[in-house]
Amino acid sequence: MGMWGGGAAGGWSTSATSMGPNARRGMDGWNDDDLGKVYDSAVVSRLLPYLGPYRVRAFVALFGVFGFSLASTIQPLLIGFAVDDAVRGDLAGLTKMVTWLVVLVAISWVFQYLQLTQTGYIGHRILLRLRTEMFGHIQRLSLSFIDRHEVGRIMSRVTSDVTALQELLTTGSLTVLSDIMVLFIVIALLIERDMELAFVTFASVPILVGVMIVWQRKAREAFVAVRQTISTVNATLNENVSGVRVIQSLSREDENARRFDVINQENLRANVSAGRLSAAVLPIVEGVVALSTALVLVVGGMRVAQGELTVGVVTAFVLYISRFFDPVRDLVLQYTQIQRAMAGGQRIIEVLDTKPEVVDRAEPKVFEVQGRVDFDDVTFAYVTGRPVLQHIDLHVEPGETIAFVGQTGAGKSTMTNLIGRYYDVTEGAIRIDGVDVRDIKLAELHRQMGVVLQDPFLFSGTIRENIRYGRLDATDAEVEATAQLVGADTFIRRLAKGYDTRLAERAHNLSVGQRQLISFARALLANPRILVLDEATANVDTQTEVIIQGALREMLKGRTSFVIAHRLSTIRDATRIVVLERGHIIEQGNHQQLLALDGVYARLYRMAYAASGDSGVITDDMTVADAAAPTA
Repeated sequence: MGMWGGGAAGGWSTSATSMGPNARRGMDGWNDDDLGKVYDSAVVSRLLPYLGPYRVRAFVALFGVFGFSLASTIQPLLIGFAVDDAVRGDLAGLTKMVTWLVVLVAISWVFQYLQLTQTGYIGHRILLRLRTEMFGHIQRLSLSFIDRHEVGRIMSRVTSDVTALQELLTTGSLTVLSDIMVLFIVIALLIERDMELAFVTFASVPILVGVMIVWQRKAREAFVAVRQTISTVNATLNENVSGVRVIQSLSREDENARRFDVINQENLRANVSAGRLSAAVLPIVEGVVALSTALVLVVGGMRVAQGELTVGVVTAFVLYISRFFDPVRDLVLQYTQIQRAMAGGQRIIEVLDTKPEVVDRAEPKVFEVQGRVDFDDVTFAYVTGRPVLQHIDLHVEPGETIAFVGQTGAGKSTMTNLIGRYYDVTEGAIRIDGVDVRDIKLAELHRQMGVVLQDPFLFSGTIRENIRYGRLDATDAEVEATAQLVGADTFIRRLAKGYDTRLAERAHNLSVGQRQLISFARALLANPRILVLDEATANVDTQTEVIIQGALREMLKGRTSFVIAHRLSTIRDATRIVVLERGHIIEQGNHQQLLALDGVYARLYRMAYAASGDSGVITDDMTVADAAAPTA
């Protein structure tokens, strides 16, 4: 908006098209592309305390896992005994073995039900706690954190990463633990039955280990590529859906479709490559199973012929071969899930370990704000070495209305953000009623401040709930009286359900001006002592602005107010107008004083009237630099 407002232009993210499938998105130190380790002791040890409240249930679940593994692995042994009884013609023994098999199947079901219900209970409640903690923690983080991180990436940590961890806690961990137990039980049973035949069974294991070592390395690279490419696809899709109006207005549909197709093709190639690796490993495992089976049948058959073994023992070994390699199959299938869960756990911990940069002092002060605000030699930089404000001295008495004007990047919004201590000053101090804002309890400071932004953000729910958002104890009568005061009551009552009208996403069922009036009512109902209006009238039409001007007079009455605006109708009545340029205050005074000064503001005022024909509106393309330039 030139001198009088801030703005940003959006477009196609070059990172989505030019960085390639191996690119890392984000410059904030977060890495969302790595799959993580198969086992990360740091993640496990960090998440283990969450198991504390469920120790008994965890013990019951472990008991269920052990019982199920033992019951299921004994079954081939009983089948072998049954075969020997059948060969000998011992019908009583055969009946007994069949009965035991039925009993074991029932026992296995009971143990499996026990482990699944208990682990499901524990897993879902741990994840409920994790997600709640993450949400609460993110709400408390400083604005600088939000500045550095994409919203989509933050949401991914709370949703996708927690879901990945959920899969491991509720199903994957059971499968892995059960497979490990089955593996050891099978090895013990095979060695106990016949050591020679057991070593024949294990002979093909080195082949499988070698294959898995090579496969693991290639699979990791392939699955990382899949994650990176789908991340780029999702980011590009989100960007294009959010910016669809700009895309259509500039006729970029075909070009963006072409670029998206390139990205999608990269994702396809990565998925096909990963699919080939996954498809290749299972047949290899089946081939090793067939080789082991053939060796057991040959060696076992020869020993049966020599009278050294019974047919039942060989049958049991053949059945155990499948049980022995089942865990290997499962671990192959669980490989990427475990990696995703470990990586998700690492990213969850990364969020929880992020410390707010703006925090309360050990003993913060709580008091009713009167409204005096002092900037004492304030310097501030978002990035070290690049100050946005330099040596600002400004002293505001309670009840004054201060208007900030200046070109984009001059530091207008930064001034108001520092008052609310959304950032801490780099040098100097900001004091409210003589108290450094760093010594005031943040919650109390924000409770006594009201902010109305250029783009009014309304939440899901009814109009009444949105107006009451900052003061939950307000009565319906107070809500409606406040809406009347700002001029919103008239249009609200024309709606089908009035104050109980539910808002669509981002309140798109209301006009921009209507949304802004509701945001005014929300700020006013909270009864702040300090009020910030950041381009609050920038997006409204002239008729709505007339209504808002009346609302502003009520809102500003008796409050210390800071106004950023590009319309003279808002600025002209301010107690003082502060002109900022490159982080410095270059002029200040009321409207008449600045006109008499005949400086930057006066020149801008004359240019505005010449350009707009006494409209009282300063055009968006006029900057301090324009005003300061010599006239012809």
